[in-house]
Amino acid sequence: MTQDELFFGALKDLVGGRVYPGIAKEGTAVPYITYQDIGGDAVNFVDRTLPSKANARVQVNVYSKTRAEAKAIARQAENALRGVLELQTIVIGAPMTTHEPSTGYHGTIQDFSVWTDV
Repeated sequence: MTQDELFFGALKDLVGGRVYPGIAKEGTAVPYITYQDIGGDAVNFVDRTLPSKANARVQVNVYSKTRAEAKAIARQAENALRGVLELQTIVIGAPMTTHEPSTGYHGTIQDFSVWTDV
């Protein structure tokens, strides 16, 4: 399975299937989750061996009408991603809360390190 398929599968039930790579369409009902790759560790070998795994640092964002709900979903998302053995998820830090003035939505931002097959 691809990284996107694994993320969607792990997170979809938390927000009624509203999980999007990158950004959600304007007007998407809350709560919803977005995620995007924000870097990662390169795998290099001294010889010409090609790696069989790739690392990605992934930022997961939860958006909701209330701060409390966003934080609760973020905790559930963290636990769900930890449970996906194929991702070998490492939680990089605790969720940071945010607020989107244009929509009034509350949110969280959290980073994870994951590994997938190349």
